[in-house]
Amino acid sequence: MRTVVTSPPYWSLRDYDIDDAFGRDDTLRDYVASVVADFRKLRRVLQGDGTVWLNIGDAYTSGNRRSRAPDRKNRARAMSVRPRTPRGLKPKDLIGLPWRVAFALQDDGWWVRSEVIWHKPNAHPESVADRPTKAHETVFLLSKDQDYYYDVAAVRGANDRRLRTVWDIPTKPRRRGQIPDDDHPAPMPINLAQRCVTLTSEPGDVVLDPYAGSGTTLLAAAQLRRRWVGIELKEEFVRLIERRMSG
Repeated sequence: MRTVVTSPPYWSLRDYDIDDAFGRDDTLRDYVASVVADFRKLRRVLQGDGTVWLNIGDAYTSGNRRSRAPDRKNRARAMSVRPRTPRGLKPKDLIGLPWRVAFALQDDGWWVRSEVIWHKPNAHPESVADRPTKAHETVFLLSKDQDYYYDVAAVRGANDRRLRTVWDIPTKPRRRGQIPDDDHPAPMPINLAQRCVTLTSEPGDVVLDPYAGSGTTLLAAAQLRRRWVGIELKEEFVRLIERRMSG
């Protein structure tokens, strides 16, 4: 495997109806430990000059409230589960989950090479009145070694400058009544996956997504003439991937 582009289920924010599914860990510490354990397996199959792009979202604590009421208009919100307040944090605290995971991976031997801010220009406003609404997620570039493959000329920024660490990539808009081809509560935009694949792999390389979800990373790899491997537990999403890859 030359590169991994992935977004694991966020801690307590998605319920995919699978017992013991990743992301349903009881505590924040358990979740971080699960990520580290999975990434040890990735390290074994990754080439020496290989890399990982890790997209992971943050969350706020909400006391001991554990679930939301059903929301038929917003499937992603309906599948959300409010995380318990971890020890050392307070209700309504921002958890800082991305960097907690990144520091744990760094301690386990990974190189944390870059923090990319994925800015969502079309982010849906949150129903909050005491803080700014979130409009970004974090994407980390990790490497197995201090020397790794990265094509600095493959993607250029504005005015042909070197790529910066803030990426403006909108999420896929959903029109009312539209039946989406990637019916997944947390789909990654194809443009984000394509950029990551382009920067850290070459045509013919193998791209892996161990939490394949709707298969966006796999589709991006195929479009860019890379080979691909995806791992997904939920049968509904496996069928979705099969439809997208054969379409």
